[in-house]
Amino acid sequence: MIATAKRLDGIGEYYFSKKLREIDELNRQGKAIINLGIGSPDQPPHPDVIKELQEETAKPNVHGYQNYKGAPALRKAIAGWYSTWYNVTLDPETEILPLIGSKEGIMHICMTYINEGDKVYVPNPGYPTYRSAASLAGGNIIEYTLEEKNGWLPDFKTLKSQIIANDNGRAAIFFINYPHMPTGQLPTLSFFQQLVGFAKENNLLLVHDNPYSFILNDSPMSILEVEGAKDVTIELNSLSKSQNMAGWRLGMLCGAKQRIEEVLRFKSNMDSGMFLPLQLAAAKALSLEKDWYESINAIYRKRRIKVFDLLKLLNCSFSTHQAGMFVWASIPAEYKDGYALSDDVLYRSGVFITPGGIFGSAGDKYVRVSLCSTEEKIQESIERITASMKSKK
Repeated sequence: MIATAKRLDGIGEYYFSKKLREIDELNRQGKAIINLGIGSPDQPPHPDVIKELQEETAKPNVHGYQNYKGAPALRKAIAGWYSTWYNVTLDPETEILPLIGSKEGIMHICMTYINEGDKVYVPNPGYPTYRSAASLAGGNIIEYTLEEKNGWLPDFKTLKSQIIANDNGRAAIFFINYPHMPTGQLPTLSFFQQLVGFAKENNLLLVHDNPYSFILNDSPMSILEVEGAKDVTIELNSLSKSQNMAGWRLGMLCGAKQRIEEVLRFKSNMDSGMFLPLQLAAAKALSLEKDWYESINAIYRKRRIKVFDLLKLLNCSFSTHQAGMFVWASIPAEYKDGYALSDDVLYRSGVFITPGGIFGSAGDKYVRVSLCSTEEKIQESIERITASMKSKK
């Protein structure tokens, strides 16, 4: 009998993978669903980035296997990007590892550091991949709850009582993500300092996932800005959101030399490097000036105003001070949970918004709306919902 491995027990298909198939079927039925669920940027990268890819791809000598640690030009560009925008000094030779997307890096980190039964702390609500990747690596998942009343930041007093030392004395993995997805909560330097101190006191390896720091945020931050952070922290970052390059699969892992070398031991057995022209185009993207980020955010700000209108129409409550490419909102009391509201809007109005429960039980009473659709599509969504509300009466 052919059976799947036990490591897949409890690991379901990714929610969006299943939901998109359902939406595809509705579209085949002529429903023309408007998808306001997924955070895949709909705008292209900067024209100079596309030009760089085209020109480099045309060269005859760029199509072979590449350096497992990434092209020197890309590592140097990442170091420059961190210095310019985060005021963080990284050695491009030893403290940077380019990735085929930061999602890949989450899995690499889990496979590098987690033994069977090791404690892994994941935020609730939080990115579902933290849980699934850690589970696949054999980790013992321990949720720490984030609440709106605490500004979606961890309660360190409660955390202290939750921390359970690994029996073998190994550092436990602690996933964090600020600006936070899905809530849009921004970090402060003092919070990052407290977090680094907490990790040192409690033998934790912080894994900070930082793909949203440029989106609707005028002051990008890295936890590596904190003195001594490299002792206990690995940071993941990405070009998917900030550079409109989600499908290009380009990310990075930054941290101490020892951490990079450890993760590379696993990663180098999983792939054979990235296509060189992609890496050189990424280097070009990382050299873009402030006006690039301002142009992206100008579009998202206009869309966010429309999404606010949509959420008000649904009687949802939300903060207007959120970063990232989503708006997180609490649902009205008439709905059991975010799934109920999401399905009601989908089947009655032909608009898909994400139920907050996919990010953990602490998100059950919330929904998330993406800003990755045009103002016209968001306005059409508003009109559809308005029409369905009238017919409901």
